[in-house]
Amino acid sequence: MKKRMIAMLLAGGQGSRLGVLTAKVAKPAVSFGGKYRIIDFPLSNCVNSNVDTVGVLTQYRPLRLNDHIGIGISWDLDRPNGGVHILPPYEKSSDSEWYTGTANAIYQNIEFMDSYCPEYVLILSGDHIYKMNYEDMLENHVRCGASVSIASMPVPWEEASRFGVVIADETGRIRGFEEKPAQPKSNLASMGIYIFDYKVLREALIASSDVPGCDFGKHVIPYCFEKGMPMYTYEFTGYWKDVGTLSSYWEANMGLLDEKPELDLYEKFDQIYTKTEPLPPAYFAPGSRVTRSSFGDGVVIEGTVDHSVLGPGVVVERGAVVRDSVVMQGTRIREGARVTKAIISEESVVGAGAVLGEGEYAESVFDKKVYCSDLVTVDEKTVIPDGVRIGVNTAISGVTQEADYPGGVLASGGAIIKERR
Repeated sequence: MKKRMIAMLLAGGQGSRLGVLTAKVAKPAVSFGGKYRIIDFPLSNCVNSNVDTVGVLTQYRPLRLNDHIGIGISWDLDRPNGGVHILPPYEKSSDSEWYTGTANAIYQNIEFMDSYCPEYVLILSGDHIYKMNYEDMLENHVRCGASVSIASMPVPWEEASRFGVVIADETGRIRGFEEKPAQPKSNLASMGIYIFDYKVLREALIASSDVPGCDFGKHVIPYCFEKGMPMYTYEFTGYWKDVGTLSSYWEANMGLLDEKPELDLYEKFDQIYTKTEPLPPAYFAPGSRVTRSSFGDGVVIEGTVDHSVLGPGVVVERGAVVRDSVVMQGTRIREGARVTKAIISEESVVGAGAVLGEGEYAESVFDKKVYCSDLVTVDEKTVIPDGVRIGVNTAISGVTQEADYPGGVLASGGAIIKERR
């Protein structure tokens, strides 16, 4: 059946700048806010914008993402006509290949798009935190007579070179586009959200199909611009966060704890939906102390938690202290442990009396580009033994033993990465 607009959601990225957090899971499946996963935001935006047909393009470590989305029940996307569809790379009679770029991934699914005969196609990334009504963007697209619309927002000039940058006139028509320019001519950054007239998108994808690693910012958008197709910017003024680094991910979680958070997850309209498991209510034991924090269902707090985000089923035992940290689902902080400014992934164990996040900053000996803050980053299903002391800007992955910590210490800037069988 013909659809006015369908969405294609790019969710196959590794998110390598999140280090051990994405070593075994795709970035869109990373937990956020103690309850959600990152992909919940664009999926919920689609439902809230009456976009009821969504293709989710997966590739890297897709198992958990596929399990989370299922048939889309949590987002009311289990539709007989449309709904959510998982679209991994697949074997063809010839020229089978992985998705090699954002546009190449969409190109490989032209048959899926054709099956709905859409008038418009919405292209989304699965790794940003934001709320947006795509109907408003479509209305602007139609009103301007655009063939291509690019959602954009102003960023500080010193950060503009990290983004695709649009140069627009007073009507919003795009007069220039630069992909991550060294000397940007504008600070209006592309958000990686596009609306195309489908016939225009189809032409551009086919024309660029032989380009290695075909990408929207580097190839498809310049193609449309060079062909003189009317392109307009849709300037967004709401909250939008690229949680592509450990620091930005931690900051976005901590921002939820502000007295008046920029991202309001409690308003009745434009809710964010997610898959939930049946868990008992949170339990706060006598003598426990909790301030400025948020919790998922099933948490058990016997110790102290301050200014932290805790996922479902987290246990903080008696005498343990958690401050300024993100602790994901099913993790246990054992008796007397102290955790400061850490990101601890799912189903990990911090041993009794262990201390995480002490000392002065030191440059990482493991990966200077990824680990460049004063955070402690702990991979999922990691075990930290009793009594060890761990400095800042560190990374730990796997079931570690006391022998892995010379003198019982992992110094600032250090890492312990154990291979898993």
